[in-house]
Amino acid sequence: MRDNPNQSVRDRIALVLMAVAVLGAVASFVFALPIVRDAPPETKVVEVWRMYGYLVFAGLFALLAIRPRLLPDLWELVIFHKLAMSVTALILGPNQATGSETVAIADGILTIILIVAYVLSRGYTAWTRFRPVSENA
Repeated sequence: MRDNPNQSVRDRIALVLMAVAVLGAVASFVFALPIVRDAPPETKVVEVWRMYGYLVFAGLFALLAIRPRLLPDLWELVIFHKLAMSVTALILGPNQATGSETVAIADGILTIILIVAYVLSRGYTAWTRFRPVSENA
């Protein structure tokens, strides 16, 4: 069976989008280094947690870029997180959470990138490879 050339183009576009997401997460990690260094004791652990989170998401984005149709649940989980962060930041607003505008914009754009890559790469087809264990096994 030959590959669909249109799908190949869509896969490449999705790969580029996910590479942008990976680079953004890695850049966020790098930019977080001085924030962690300068954080006061009462927020140091939270800032370290956030910094490591950037690396975790860089890894998740890379996995999705490399294996877009082999990881059921992962696309949906990552999209949920970024969408939930965007909505939460919008609801809280700057009066309740410093930096909420930046989070709403960054995670909102990332949510769009993820959804577009998910559709282009047909990430939802990962579910067709997932079969529950047979009761007779």
